[in-house]
Amino acid sequence: MTDATSNAYAAAGVSIEAGDRAVELMKGWVEKARRPEVIGGIGGFAGLFDASALKAYQRPLLATSADGVGTKVAIAQALDRHDTIGFDLVGMLVDDLVVCGAEPLFLTDYIATGRVVPERIAAIVKGIAEACVAAGCALLGGETAEHPGLLRPDEYDLAGATTGVVEAHALLGPGRVRPGDVVVAMESSGLHSNGYSLVRHVLLGTAGWELDRDVPELGRTLGEELLEPTRIYAKACLALAAATQTHAMSHITGGGLAANLERVMPQELTATIDRASWTPQPVFDLVRRVGAVPQPDLEQTLNCGVGMVALVPGPDVDEAVRTLAGHGVRAWPAGEVATAPAGAGGRVTLVGQHPGW
Repeated sequence: MTDATSNAYAAAGVSIEAGDRAVELMKGWVEKARRPEVIGGIGGFAGLFDASALKAYQRPLLATSADGVGTKVAIAQALDRHDTIGFDLVGMLVDDLVVCGAEPLFLTDYIATGRVVPERIAAIVKGIAEACVAAGCALLGGETAEHPGLLRPDEYDLAGATTGVVEAHALLGPGRVRPGDVVVAMESSGLHSNGYSLVRHVLLGTAGWELDRDVPELGRTLGEELLEPTRIYAKACLALAAATQTHAMSHITGGGLAANLERVMPQELTATIDRASWTPQPVFDLVRRVGAVPQPDLEQTLNCGVGMVALVPGPDVDEAVRTLAGHGVRAWPAGEVATAPAGAGGRVTLVGQHPGW
């Protein structure tokens, strides 16, 4: 590219130099998120992954997932803190993938911004890389796009895709679920990355709270709570599947606990979950009370303290809870699967009430 062309592009709002600087700053973080199968480094047109590793599988099934982080990016931008939002991206990707029993292999990201600020892009990639390490997958590549005129200078959005592998005979899902299976709930780290339009509307809009407001119920500022990263369950869930006869898992994202569990429920069965088995973190009750949000609406939008569930046979419940605890995930039996009454097939019902609600 000639200097004249480069200057013209800069006049249009795109900085080639800033993009190059961002790549240099992120290289160290990308290098930390490698697996032995990765070929080469960043900077090429495509990331390379040595698929000969799949020869060890009898019948490998590839699984893929794509997602973003929604309006949680608005919180990161308002606080000018960008080193955790990438962690959220990876959590939303790999935790969708692992529910079928697939091990995440690699991930690619896409960051669109109104103006490339190298340090900000590097901070985002830092979070992505750290989360890839936590999930055991490689950050294989990505794209940073500068969109002046479409996004404001300090605005950005990010998305990604991940690929994993599972043996065909180990595939988890509705076909394995049986009456008597126990719903093992896994604690969330908080809001994760769903329902932020509701949370922002209630706390920042209707209530008029500032992000630097100290909230006694939370034990920290509102902004710190809202930026709490999504928990990554991938390694814990893979260990769970290896240690028990887990039949299915569900990642509790947009739609809430009941709707997401129904995605892995066969039509001839139903599940009942007892709210009395756990107390959601204070942020959920805060949104409910401050916004006078009806509980059904809250439960259809937020995870309410449960970020992942597994359906396991009754005799495996204790081992499931121990295995998850060994990976830093608090878990508990929260319900049970039964044969569905006529007309109620595939449904999940929440009963009882959370302590203190």
